[in-house]
Amino acid sequence: MNKLIVSLSPHAHGTDSVERNMRGVIIALLPALLVSFYYFGIGSAIVCLTSVAACVLLEWAINKYLLKNPQLTIADGSAALTGLLLGMNLPSNLPIWIILIGALFAIGVGKMTFGGLGCNIFNPALVGRCALLVAFPAQMTVWPVAGQHLSYLDAETGATPLSLMKQAIKGDPSALDRLPDSLSLLLGDHSLAGGAGAIGEVCALALLIGLAYMLWKKIITWHIPVSIIGTVFVFSGIMHLTNPTVYANPLAVILSGGLMLGAIFMATDYVTSPMTPKGQIIYGVCIGLLTIVIRNWGSYPEGMSFAILIMNAFTPLINNYVKPKRFGEVPAKQ
Repeated sequence: MNKLIVSLSPHAHGTDSVERNMRGVIIALLPALLVSFYYFGIGSAIVCLTSVAACVLLEWAINKYLLKNPQLTIADGSAALTGLLLGMNLPSNLPIWIILIGALFAIGVGKMTFGGLGCNIFNPALVGRCALLVAFPAQMTVWPVAGQHLSYLDAETGATPLSLMKQAIKGDPSALDRLPDSLSLLLGDHSLAGGAGAIGEVCALALLIGLAYMLWKKIITWHIPVSIIGTVFVFSGIMHLTNPTVYANPLAVILSGGLMLGAIFMATDYVTSPMTPKGQIIYGVCIGLLTIVIRNWGSYPEGMSFAILIMNAFTPLINNYVKPKRFGEVPAKQ
């Protein structure tokens, strides 16, 4: 006689797992990482390896000595991914001791303080980046010129495309003349502007390859990246049409700075983004709007990181507002 075994849901199991998804995102980041090695050389390798090692070591130490957790959570790959994303959001000439502080904020404050993976409110890598941006604004806003393969701390620096856009907004219309064309920004050629920005934002094409891979593997959906990029394109396009001598064309705005990196790899974080497609679109549109506002009227040329963190805080409200219809639910009579 066969026994009837009753167990808790879910009763249908898929092949998805935390380890698989973390590994998939790391694979998607490889094109941008390899391009950064080409443009920044040893500096990119030092920053990224230091960030990954520090994040993994800190998560292990916090689990073992502070939380007394016997489970080895570093095996799921989330700490390594946080370290890689943090490193790719930093300049390639950042001193190691500052990177270690950023890793401490990312893992210790942004992740483990809230209980570890799945419990954090804010994207841990962006917590680390923004903490460094506030604490060390001089070091975090000096950008090496791409192509200096053998230099690290003594790298030559220059203005980024976002810096030129900011100069134009502040009253220097000639700044836009030094802005690279859209094809150059797509391929990562920042020679006309000078500085190339953070490690992971140098080549938009490499990031788009990563997006295509994650969509193909169904690691993420299109809703967040498309809504962010589309919103930025529309509103920056309107501003460019109203005053083309002050505001850059929308393609240059999209391909400059950390917008592509943030829209594809940071805003799509499972834990800190809304659960439903409608909620994700609302989330993405708001991030796009905040990015434009901060870039054009804020103190910093870049606004993507702050926009994502602000909307991370609103994610619970979006989830509460946009709820999927329950199976079998009958609409209430008006």
